[in-house]
Amino acid sequence: IALVSLLSLCWMYICLVTLNDQDEHSRSRIKICHDRHSLQLFALFQVVLREPLNLHWLHKVLIIFGFIFIVFGVTGISVKWQQEWPTVPFSLRATGPFLQFGAVGAITLLSPFIFKGSKFFIAAVFVVVCAAVLLCPLYIKNQCLCLIEPSDLPDKPKLIGHRGAPMLAPENTMMSFQRSIACGVTAFETDVQLSKDRIPFLMHDHNSGFLRRTTDVEQKFPDKIFNHSSDFTWEELQSLNAGEWFPKVRTGQEKNTASNQTIPSLRQLLKLAQENNISVIFDLYSPDKENDTEDVVDVILDSGIDPSLILWLPSTKREYVKKTAPGFIHIYNDIIGCFSWDLAEIKIYSIKMDVKVNLWVVNERWLFSLLWCAGASSVTTNSCHLLKDMERPDLAPQTYKIIWITVDIASALIMIGICIFHW
Repeated sequence: IALVSLLSLCWMYICLVTLNDQDEHSRSRIKICHDRHSLQLFALFQVVLREPLNLHWLHKVLIIFGFIFIVFGVTGISVKWQQEWPTVPFSLRATGPFLQFGAVGAITLLSPFIFKGSKFFIAAVFVVVCAAVLLCPLYIKNQCLCLIEPSDLPDKPKLIGHRGAPMLAPENTMMSFQRSIACGVTAFETDVQLSKDRIPFLMHDHNSGFLRRTTDVEQKFPDKIFNHSSDFTWEELQSLNAGEWFPKVRTGQEKNTASNQTIPSLRQLLKLAQENNISVIFDLYSPDKENDTEDVVDVILDSGIDPSLILWLPSTKREYVKKTAPGFIHIYNDIIGCFSWDLAEIKIYSIKMDVKVNLWVVNERWLFSLLWCAGASSVTTNSCHLLKDMERPDLAPQTYKIIWITVDIASALIMIGICIFHW
């Protein structure tokens, strides 16, 4: 029971920190987090109080099943989503203070059972553990990059709308990009593909059946086989509904607007960006990237948008792009890999080389706070409506100092009182 309880807490923490890394809000990578902790906690108290723990055979089966489920869950993440693991230790830099508060509460609750009839060695070990838990904020304060005084705080990272504002409107639609403007984004992030008649349009999914997730293609073209964008003409793409699938807008005018969204062309997005002086960054997904790169560059130059608003990300024919459109700003998607998530090195490298660092996809406040303190230039986000209102990273240094000292003193006094009472 103790082992499964501990593993369950670890699994819940993994679920919590990996919520930031959902590819799309409509298909979460990790959705299953069981709530068995109240029963397990009750069972643990029974054991500590030396009460008979008469488990039904079904309870034993469920406990074993819980253990197996967590083992398979962790194994699945390790095999299929290895890139998720850096998120867990990385998150400890932001969540460490809160975990310490929980640990203080846990040792305070355990103290009556430890001091009641325990042997001297067990009590001594417990006291050492308590001292470590109570004093670890001295270490956390030095390691947690978010505990920075306002005067030393870097500028707030700029926000880039990941496919617009996909938590507020259907992704990669004009409604989504218009909603992101209200968040104060400095760039639209999107994905470009070319139709059969060479019209660049916006769509992220690009594998077999790529239109099924965000359009009604199965209803409009039930007999059509489609594996990539060149299987459809622009006219056929325009006939699809790209908003009815979106579950979040349920009432009023917004629901009607979302339900009438179509797949936008790149030219439409460029016009919106030019009108609002917002940059555009995109990936190019197509089976013929060599020729598609040239067509996309032609469309951008023909649109009349300020070339400095184009943040060119595709790696194909980059030299051609630099020669044909010298005003584009070139960005690269692999510089972050050089640092292996070491925020100190990112910050130092950015200052020395005047490199602007963007991180994606950042959806949770704790992660945005941590990257803000690390000196990130910008973040690509699905949650621009949540991050735009943050005036400073969560948990100011003075606030944290007051909280942890108060909590530690209260816990220490309670445990000393309990020890004296039993002695």
